[in-house]
Amino acid sequence: MNTNLVRYVLGWVFLVIGIMMLPPILIAFFCGEIDAFYFGVVAFGCLSIGLISKKYKPKKTQMYAREGFVACALTWILMSVVGCLPFYLSGQIPDFTNALFESVSGFTTTGATILGTDRQIEELSYSMRFWRSFTNWAGGMGILVFLIAVITPLSGQSNMYLMKAESPGPVVSKLIPKLRGTASLLYIIYTALTVVECVMLLLGGMPLFEAVTVSLSTAGTGGLSVRNEGIMAYDGQYYIQAVITAFMFIFAVNFSVYYLILTKKIKQALKIEELHWYVGLFLIAVLVIGVDLTINKTYDSALDCWHHTAFQVGTFISSTGFATADFDLWPEFSKTVLMLVAFVGACAGSTGGGFKVSRVIILFKSILKEFKTMLHPNSVKTVKMDGKIIKDETIRSTSVYLTIFIFIYIGSVLLLAFDKMDFTTNFTAVLATLNNMGPGLNAVGPTKNFYDYSIFSKYVLMFDMLAGRLELLPLLFLFNPSCWKSK
Repeated sequence: MNTNLVRYVLGWVFLVIGIMMLPPILIAFFCGEIDAFYFGVVAFGCLSIGLISKKYKPKKTQMYAREGFVACALTWILMSVVGCLPFYLSGQIPDFTNALFESVSGFTTTGATILGTDRQIEELSYSMRFWRSFTNWAGGMGILVFLIAVITPLSGQSNMYLMKAESPGPVVSKLIPKLRGTASLLYIIYTALTVVECVMLLLGGMPLFEAVTVSLSTAGTGGLSVRNEGIMAYDGQYYIQAVITAFMFIFAVNFSVYYLILTKKIKQALKIEELHWYVGLFLIAVLVIGVDLTINKTYDSALDCWHHTAFQVGTFISSTGFATADFDLWPEFSKTVLMLVAFVGACAGSTGGGFKVSRVIILFKSILKEFKTMLHPNSVKTVKMDGKIIKDETIRSTSVYLTIFIFIYIGSVLLLAFDKMDFTTNFTAVLATLNNMGPGLNAVGPTKNFYDYSIFSKYVLMFDMLAGRLELLPLLFLFNPSCWKSK
């Protein structure tokens, strides 16, 4: 393990976090809030540590897989701890565990919150509410992707290991020959879509501060709102909720689709198999839930039934976590479909969470391949996606991912059982955090929060949030003693 190289990368991360504190500092100054001092202290500390660390560049800057995984995992832990300090130091979230939970939830784009019981979201200052949404946006695309795009402090293929460790999905590929160009392009598309959503919300009459923060949270598919009621506060404002629905859907699509569209390869973009499955899953879920709600007369009008259905399917498939209605009151069939959609999640290469549509495709086709092989043992069968053969390594890693996911899921539910919450609450709380989804059912439903969980359970859920955002393996690498051995 080249610990000096890991330390060097973390130094750059400190610099980035320090710079990230500047927008909330400006907002605090503009609003006359004392919180500018707390953000300033944290920013000064981060920038100082980063500048000192940056001076001591290691002689060996070639990064390998284990340095990449360890650096990525430590980066996200570091971001979460530093990100919670303004909440804690200002006293706006006086309990450290709760402040850390809010920060982890923000950066991992989970959207689970402890606010709303002991303290209302509106009681936070403007700068703190902006910071919550900004952590969603920063975590959506990833801090290390930003590092690669802007500074590229490493040499050779080192950046690729960082990007593989942080990017969601079974395969990470370059959109253009140079990795730095790929990272830059991702951030340009990401920023442009965020701005477009913000403008559209402003056109719908949403106040500027809310339009900006909602756009940041939607882009990162994080779902942290500046209002205690969340998107329910815009009840009856169909245009605003429709815009948010559309952009939740958009940000859960693989960003390579938008690259192909920008380069005028629209036909190629529309042929991507994962996109077909994603759209199909969305439409089927909307259809079956919409019919269920309409038959059960869950709402007074059919329009409301289908409107809330589209929004909630959008929020679950993208793992955003917004809500326009208390879906905990929906029929059991509708709630079950929502949970299944939440498990599958978004596309690989998007800002959304979940198991990922591409992994479902790979597993489904692998099962079909095994059936065909059993019937015709001498035939040679391959698994293909978009006309390309999927490597056995990718199929194996997908199966391993599912296995680890199940073990972590079961273990987390068992640990939460000590809190004496009901099974549905614990089961969906783990699903919501491990899939970076946000709300669950019952005691962690859309109108409730995670405040009542014990300190121990909150750390279990924080682990799940980090593991889910980092695709499990990078975080687990930290517990492998062989990772820390010197070469």
